[in-house]
This record gives sequence, structure tokens and C-alpha cells, in this order.
Amino acid sequence: MYDAVTLILVLGVVVLLGLATAVAYALRRRVDSGIDPAIVETFWVRIRAWWLLCSVLAGAYLFGHTATVVLFGLISFWALREFITLTPTRPGDHRTLFWVFFVGTPLQFVLVGIGKYWLYSIVIPVYAFLLIPAQIAMSGDPKRFLERSAKIMAGLLICVYCLAYAPALLTLPLPPPGDLADVNPATAASIAGLRLLFFFVLMVQMSDVLQYAWAQLPSKHVIVPAINPNKTWEGLLGGTVSTALLGMTLWWATPFPYWLAAVMSAVISLAGFAGSLTMSAIKRDRGVKDYGTLVEGHGGVLDRIDSLCFAAPVFFHFTLCYLVVIGVVKFAF
Repeated sequence: MYDAVTLILVLGVVVLLGLATAVAYALRRRVDSGIDPAIVETFWVRIRAWWLLCSVLAGAYLFGHTATVVLFGLISFWALREFITLTPTRPGDHRTLFWVFFVGTPLQFVLVGIGKYWLYSIVIPVYAFLLIPAQIAMSGDPKRFLERSAKIMAGLLICVYCLAYAPALLTLPLPPPGDLADVNPATAASIAGLRLLFFFVLMVQMSDVLQYAWAQLPSKHVIVPAINPNKTWEGLLGGTVSTALLGMTLWWATPFPYWLAAVMSAVISLAGFAGSLTMSAIKRDRGVKDYGTLVEGHGGVLDRIDSLCFAAPVFFHFTLCYLVVIGVVKFAF
């Protein structure tokens, strides 16, 4: 299942991360560099988070489809835990939370793993969203019923349903890459899925850093100061255009032509921005700085995958629409 192109892609990112780590380490040791120490520290902790996600992708490359789905499932479980602990729960919620954590979450990733799109696309937003308020009502505790139900449903939607669309990219019937024309079709499709997942995660992470970099311009206009003072129009526009250009240079890792790879990358950037801003609003509402502390020095897991959660279902369905248009997938509406 290993191929030279995918290996070059993975090793290229590892080398770039290594160089970025060395630069950030040197800047942290030099107090007279002339660069704002806060910017250097933010750069440093972002690199550490990139290493974590790079390890996830390396695991996907080394261990294949099933291990990747399981790994994303564990990340999803931990992110949901962080989300739910933002606000206190009542005894009447505990049975519902048991079903959400130990039945709903694993089931979603099992369905993703076996590629049942018609199931994993509706189980949570239809059946789980009907069962959650009904189960809470059965507890007989009406206090803050709507708030309690909405919190659990929002956490399940963002941390489980949306994030599950990232490993679901591996299940798409992608056309075999040109360099794998002589490889077994099933193996070629699997490799194409790994490349697409790698491309997606890389674009999300690069979008975050490019938006942050553009937001450091001296003349900047903050979009929503009360929610996130680091999100600026300059960062959004500059980061989106830069991500689109980067995606266009990596079109060969995707099933898209170069111009569509640029459009997809811009869509990823915009969706990721929406996710980051939305999750910042939730944190401000709850009066917390971070969702957790698992990633030392930079909050919790959910702080690092908020953009990924929002961008995953958008990118998945844009890709699915493309496959329908080119005739790879027969989709009946």
C-alpha cells in the first residue's frame, strides 16, 4: 500500500515541520530577535499541535484505513468530553450521556469504517437528535431542559458527526491516481483516499497559520472583537487566498484539477474560519480560555481541531458532488 508519491508528501511535511521547529526553538532562545515574544510562543505551540496531527496522518499511512478511523474516533471521544464538561450536568442527563459517549460515538465511526454513507449521514442528525431530548425528558427533570438538550446535541454534532467526515474521506470511491494506473483498483483507491485526507488536514492547518500570519499586519480590522480579537479581515482574506494557492500547487495529491484544488482549499479555509470563530464564541459564553489541557501549553484537543470539525463535512460533500459530476458516483436524489 506504500507508494513513492505519498511517501514524498508525508516526508516533505515532516521536513518542513522539522525546519519550522528549529526556527521557532532558535527564536525562543533569542530574547533580542525583535519579534514579539507572544507571536513566537504562539508559533511554537502551533508547531507542537501540528506534530500531533502529523503523527495521526503518519499512523494513517502506516496502519491503514481501520486504524485511522479508530484514531479519529478516540480524538472525537476526547473532544466531546471536553465540550460536555464546559457546563455542569444534572443527574437526569447521565443516562443520556452514557448512550451518547458509549453507543452513539462508537456507532458513528463503525458506520464510517464500513462505508455506509446512507447510515452515518443520518443516524446522528435524525435519530440521535430525536432520542436525546426524549431521553432527558424521561428523567423527569425539567430544569433548564432546553439548554441541557441543546448542549449535548451541539457537542455530538460538532465533535462526533462533523469530525467523522474526515476519516470518511477514505471511503469515497476516488478515481485511481495516474501514477497508480497499473496498481490493483482497490489498493489505488485506498492510496488516493489517504492522499486526500492528508491534503485536507494539511490545508486546514496551513489555513490556520496563514490566517494568523496575515492577521499580524500593522493595519488590521478585527471582525468580531468581542469573540476573538485575533480574527481579522486581513487574516481571513490573505489566509484564504494563500491557502488556495498552496492547494493549487498540491493538486497532484487530489482527484481534482489544479483550479478546483484551489477552490476546494479556499472552501476549507472559510469553513475552518467559521469553526474557529464559532468555538471561540462558545468559550466566551462559558467564560473559559481553553476547552482543556491535554495539548500541553495550548489548551485541549478541541482547541486544535475546531477548524477541522467544521471543514470536514463541507469538504467531504464538495468532493462527493465532484465525483457525482464526473460520473464516478451514481447518486439518486
